[in-house]
Amino acid sequence: MDDPYHNNVSQQVTEGGEYTYTQDGGGQDGYPYQADYPAQDEDARSDATEGADEDEQMYEGEYQGVPHPDEIKEARRAARMEARRKARQAAQQEDEEENLPEQYETIMEDCGHGRFQWMLFFVLGLALMADGVDGFVVGFVLPSAEKDMCISNSDKGLLGLLVYVAMMVGALVWGGLSDKMGRRKCLIYVLSIDLIFSFLSCFAQSYGFFLFFRFCSGFGIGGSIPIVYTYYTEFLQMDKRGEHLSWLCMFWMLGGLYASFTAWGIIPHYGWGFAIGSELQIHSWRLFILVCLFPALAALVGVVFMPESPRFLLESARHDEAWMILRRVHDTNWKAKGEPERVFTATNIKTPQTEEDEFIEIQSDTGTAFQRWTVRHVTMLQQVMANIMSLSAPEFRLQGLFLVIVWFCLAFSYHGLGVWFPDMIKYMQYEEYESKVKVFHRERVERFHFNFSLVNQIHREGEYIHDKFANIEIKSVMFEDSLFENCYFEDVRSTNTFFENCTIKNTVFYNTDLWQEKFKDCRMENTTFLHPKKGCHLNFQEENDIVIYMVSFLGSLAVLPGNIISALFMDKIGRIRIIGGSMLASSACTFLLLLSFSQGAVICWQCLFYGTSVAAWNGLEVISVELYPSSKRGTAFGILNGICKFAAILASSIFAAFIGITKIVPIFLAFIALVCGGLVALKLPETREKILS
Repeated sequence: MDDPYHNNVSQQVTEGGEYTYTQDGGGQDGYPYQADYPAQDEDARSDATEGADEDEQMYEGEYQGVPHPDEIKEARRAARMEARRKARQAAQQEDEEENLPEQYETIMEDCGHGRFQWMLFFVLGLALMADGVDGFVVGFVLPSAEKDMCISNSDKGLLGLLVYVAMMVGALVWGGLSDKMGRRKCLIYVLSIDLIFSFLSCFAQSYGFFLFFRFCSGFGIGGSIPIVYTYYTEFLQMDKRGEHLSWLCMFWMLGGLYASFTAWGIIPHYGWGFAIGSELQIHSWRLFILVCLFPALAALVGVVFMPESPRFLLESARHDEAWMILRRVHDTNWKAKGEPERVFTATNIKTPQTEEDEFIEIQSDTGTAFQRWTVRHVTMLQQVMANIMSLSAPEFRLQGLFLVIVWFCLAFSYHGLGVWFPDMIKYMQYEEYESKVKVFHRERVERFHFNFSLVNQIHREGEYIHDKFANIEIKSVMFEDSLFENCYFEDVRSTNTFFENCTIKNTVFYNTDLWQEKFKDCRMENTTFLHPKKGCHLNFQEENDIVIYMVSFLGSLAVLPGNIISALFMDKIGRIRIIGGSMLASSACTFLLLLSFSQGAVICWQCLFYGTSVAAWNGLEVISVELYPSSKRGTAFGILNGICKFAAILASSIFAAFIGITKIVPIFLAFIALVCGGLVALKLPETREKILS
């Protein structure tokens, strides 16, 4: 533009975006003004500024609140610098996040797979075994506990329901916390809670306390599966993940074998119990719960000596701790391989830091101890909730939906049939038992001494005059419309025995468990009860118990071949083919259940179904930890495992409702669920060559 002072000044923009000024001509001193500009008298001053110092001159727009042009330029310059700084920081963080997975994978390959991973394998396997044991405990102790604590049928179902609800909540809570507190710390909390409340449940004499303690125990152990798989995955290199995570799944099977074997060996032995005073009775089923604590106790001791996941520490910007643990893994493995001179070469590991971490550090330096504790835990809960909500992001939405469907379908069919198999066997035993019942009609027995047990009988319209029932057991006997006159009952033990619409005259009951609940609509005349055994009493000679233990033991043992095959081929044929093929093959096995006309056939098809479906479980657990980034891995696995428990609750109630009614509906539901889940699983991305993000 034209210079009002007639100077030849040109403006140029440099490559860096800065402005430079040049002139064609200038004054004698080189300043950019025209030399022939008319000179001013030094004494020439305006009246408005006369007598004022130059430093005290004020911009006249300031009176009107208008900022000075220099201030505007300075503010714009500062804003541009801040924007550039943030852009550089974002680009650097993005570059670090992209480089960290590859760098971590390289470090794990340098550390190798050896002694350290095997030590961690057995420790975490014991934790997984503890979860497997807890899954069987309630089913094994329930027949004895319901008699020992007089549990009704409705309350009996409540126990199993609440334990699974507690496991579902525990999986959701501890899975989310493991991404913020650490894998090792959360696993220690999980095992400690399970140990404390399982131990207390051994001594709970009332059903209410027993229910509460088992609920708390389930809440603890419910978080073990998400933490164990997430924890172990982050110590494995890519080409070892599928195989060794599948081997780890075998410990859940060992938990079932351990629970079945110990229940078989302990619960039926009444003499193994003891009493502390008159109020605290410790029967053998309580000792069984105590023995079931050993895997969790051993796992807790082992985890205390294990380090935190270095991948979690790097995600939490704890570089030094992660470096020391990785060096420990490296040195342990190569020393065991006879190469102690190998040097850990990793020196600089990317550690992106989040705003949440900075917020916690700022708050930790201010306020009281309680305020710091509150800020940390409130912030942690906010981060967990934000982590859960972030799983609905577009990059996770579709694969997350597919995983939810597959988890739900597999759990629905597996746990539903897991309830159906033993209940169907019990029902077959009951039908066989009922078919052998003896019916006595209008019999008259007078002055007779019953010194032998009465089993599986029905007596209608009988008359018993001056009879004695002494030191006998009455099992599954019904007296209907009968008369008892001048009879004497002494030391009588009864199981499933009732008197209905009977007349009882001048009769004495001494030291028996025949009490009010045994007599329905009966008329009592001059009847005496001396030293009655009120309440419920255990009977450890039930024939059905041994069969149920054997069924659970064989079902747990049947998954061994499937575990071995899936472990050997997980990295060779891929996770997707393992999951889809196993679920579709399992769906075909369900049709064989239509041919189960005997107890032996049910046990045979149960073993076949478990052995076929276990490969799908292994592949699903492997792919679930590989699809999500480290900052969301525990949260995602916890949600998926919680959905698994929800499906188990739903399936248990549905399948049990059809026992004794029809076999077609449960079999059809299991078939549809397995086919749908298997087809959806084929849509999941393959992860066997995926670096953990």
